[in-house]
Amino acid sequence: MPRLLSAALVLRRDPRLLKLPPYISLLCIIVGVAWLLMLPLDQYSRRTYISENALLPGQVHTYFGGSDQHVFRAYRHEVDALENKTNIEVNDELESIFRGVGLKVGRQNYTYSSSGKTHHGENVYAILQAPRGDATEAIVLVAAWKNVNNEYNRNGLALALALTRYFKRWSLWSKDIILVVPPDSYAGPQAWVDAYHDAHDASQVSPLPIKSGALQGALCLDYAQENRFDSVHIIYDGVNGQLPNLDLINSVVNIASGQMGMGSALQGMLRHSQQYGDNLETVVRGMLNQALGHATGPHSSFIPYHVDAITLQPAGNGWHDEMGLGRLVEGLFRSLNNLLEKLHQSFFFYLLIHKHRFVSIGTYLPSAMLIAVNFTVMAIALWVKSGYKEVDSADESAKDKPKVEGNGVKEAEKSKEVVAPASVAAEREVLLPLVLVVSCHFMGVIPLFIFNHTPSGLLTPIFTIFTLLNAALPPMVSYFLTNNTRKPPTTQQYQLIKSFSLLLLGMFLSSLATLNFSLAFLIGLLATPLSFSQPWPNLPVARYAQVLLLHILSPPAVLLVGSLVAGVEIRSVLEEAAFGWHAWGMYTPLLVWCVWWPAWLAGQLIVLGQPGVGKVKKA
Repeated sequence: MPRLLSAALVLRRDPRLLKLPPYISLLCIIVGVAWLLMLPLDQYSRRTYISENALLPGQVHTYFGGSDQHVFRAYRHEVDALENKTNIEVNDELESIFRGVGLKVGRQNYTYSSSGKTHHGENVYAILQAPRGDATEAIVLVAAWKNVNNEYNRNGLALALALTRYFKRWSLWSKDIILVVPPDSYAGPQAWVDAYHDAHDASQVSPLPIKSGALQGALCLDYAQENRFDSVHIIYDGVNGQLPNLDLINSVVNIASGQMGMGSALQGMLRHSQQYGDNLETVVRGMLNQALGHATGPHSSFIPYHVDAITLQPAGNGWHDEMGLGRLVEGLFRSLNNLLEKLHQSFFFYLLIHKHRFVSIGTYLPSAMLIAVNFTVMAIALWVKSGYKEVDSADESAKDKPKVEGNGVKEAEKSKEVVAPASVAAEREVLLPLVLVVSCHFMGVIPLFIFNHTPSGLLTPIFTIFTLLNAALPPMVSYFLTNNTRKPPTTQQYQLIKSFSLLLLGMFLSSLATLNFSLAFLIGLLATPLSFSQPWPNLPVARYAQVLLLHILSPPAVLLVGSLVAGVEIRSVLEEAAFGWHAWGMYTPLLVWCVWWPAWLAGQLIVLGQPGVGKVKKA
């Protein structure tokens, strides 16, 4: 045992161990990316199934149709007449329709301010009291006046009105049904669900005059197209990458395909071959929506309150009409009506490969964790390396060797011998690295505040100015540290700067991976060059090549390229991020500007660094 301990101590001091972490870090990155690329394979995914037996999707006969089609056409005619009316006039007409059916009606005002714009409107909603219930549970049907593309949702609203009138005739409901008609698909639903759970800001959102019980689920209709359709597009991504219970999506797929003969699609993949290419594209699209963290429909506002919700959107050209979609909604509501408690048995963390296959969190989480671990490995290695400094072993031996008289010639000869450098323990100077890393993270508050409070018309020029300042800031700070201080940073201090920065980055991303896997993976992947950043005092070509690479992968550059690829203006991206920050509680801007950007800034300072003391060592 003592021999093993002594061998371990000797191995710990072996300098060859400090050469391994960069390779371990690179291996973690490669394995993490390869792990994600293997997920679309059938061997690494599972077939979807219904976990909650009480749902019984597709097991009931649906009766919506026949004369209800005439009711739908009548309602659509009334909705068409309201197209050019104001929000208040539309709600007055809808209120009279609801009261004519025999429903309780409530109205709610809201006002949100973001990017110099005011988003205000009035929601109208009606409650159908369950004949067999006691108002302790409810299901929500949402039909916004305008969908996410700012199109009039005339068919969706007319169908919701026809379904509500149809549901009123049935006595089988054990849960109340709430029909909500917001003027838009973003601010209105958020105001309504916030007020329903008493989590609203009273200065911006009015309380609800009437309420029902706990919300068990929500279904949103987005039916703006006029022609018939062949499949229904299921939109399920929530704010901050949160997802509804997988049983809800599986129930829609089961009812649509098994009972209605209707196709279903996910992530805009209307034609899916169920081959590797389409599987991977579906995964990537889903990850991008989750990473952005924005609301993808009216349903997104419900999910943070643990209310499982989705949006149904007819797509394609086929033979199905509004009656088929109505029977699909009826079948899903009949299934949710069977629940004795909220959906809880199936998965809340998953990646859908296609409508019949998914990957659970236990399978996909290691890929993001490996990306985060690579930062932690490098941080620990740099901390250990910073505790030693290189000295000449001749000086050390001369210092430690006792003087012996009469051997002057031999002493002189030994002093002339050339010996290899050795490492000795050194005291760590942590004050400057700590102050610098903490300052970088506090500086992230500046772009976070600016982009969340700048008026819309100034967002583009402000972003341009910030991008230019962002390119000039690292050289300016590096020049100040090197030439305008009494003691320039040493190699050890650059090592500690990188160690502290990577340690924080790895800690944030590993914690985030369990909440929003996609955002943690994408930020980690874009930040991987930071693990290999190092000073290049004697190689200016290598230094500026790495600086250029880091600028290409900087947050402003990624935002600009992403907006160009998506075909939207950078102003629109920043507007939606600001609105999400103020109204939805979206934390993506916080992670971009207070986690990713500070780590990038510290990495640039390391690459531009000029160690003032000691031999140059890789940081």
